[in-house]
Amino acid sequence: MSPTRRQTLTAGAAWLLAGPSRAAEPLKIGFLVKQAEEPWFQDEWRFAEQAAKDKGFSLVKIGIPNGEKMMAAIDNLAAQKAQGFVICAPDVKLGMAVERAAKRHGLKVMSVDDQLVDGAGKPIASIPHMGISAYEIGRQVGQGLAEEMRARGWRAAEVGALRVAFDQLPTARERTQGALDALKAAGLPAANLVDAPQAKTDTENAFNAANIAFTKHPGFKRWVVFGMNDEAVLGAVRAGEGRGLRQDALLGIGIGGSQTALNEFAKAAATAFFGTVLISPRRHGYETAALVAQWVAEQQAPPPLTLTSGTLMTRKNQADVRRQMGL
Repeated sequence: MSPTRRQTLTAGAAWLLAGPSRAAEPLKIGFLVKQAEEPWFQDEWRFAEQAAKDKGFSLVKIGIPNGEKMMAAIDNLAAQKAQGFVICAPDVKLGMAVERAAKRHGLKVMSVDDQLVDGAGKPIASIPHMGISAYEIGRQVGQGLAEEMRARGWRAAEVGALRVAFDQLPTARERTQGALDALKAAGLPAANLVDAPQAKTDTENAFNAANIAFTKHPGFKRWVVFGMNDEAVLGAVRAGEGRGLRQDALLGIGIGGSQTALNEFAKAAATAFFGTVLISPRRHGYETAALVAQWVAEQQAPPPLTLTSGTLMTRKNQADVRRQMGL
């Protein structure tokens, strides 16, 4: 167990196992997410609601797709007499704005998923953060792709590697870099990497980006695909399928373990969407909400940084992995 994770468990265990807070004032916590329609954030909200039920505080859920709505949401929480909030901001560079707004209203704030940064691009140390070890999870993707390539007898030198890229988000860049490094270590030539920059982190934009990349690089007969999330990989898989690339020539592993991945696994026949690295929305939803509530009730701040890990989930092992993750 890492020191960071041990610190989290030690700091929060007593309160997390305790009953509802005895704070004199009704305890209310906000949970703000950048893309409320995405399954990952829906799951985070669901687990945060469970924390609120278990611990006896109120939860206010607000979607914040842009900076203007984010600032309005923080003002809204203050008007509702909330005492703190968890946030996954639409842009990590809005970190100083978040910090100033929280201080102005006297709100505790903790970030989740994407770490807030200051004007110099450095993490804001005063805002506790629970995130994902993006690079290591990316390496899990790359290692999974390399192992399946070997199982299929694919020669790395003949395989194109499609990176569905969203480099303006540090987490996305770290994930795809981790996957790329693992593939290179497994023998993939650097020249075989093809970038497909997407405008947004959804399936449609990934589909469009991959289509352009496949058109520009017709020489590869087999492809592996990776990106920042399940939606990125599924979009690229669909684009490949539209060009006649099937499971015997196309291999993709996503990140997130979202409903997007589960829908692919549920199909009667296996598709080129081979697997996903499942990350735990329970920890990111339940623990962050509970830790902010504890911070308000007991003035005990969460650990400065907590990084969670993932597990490779495929069509074959999905039931066992989800059970182990409490899903």
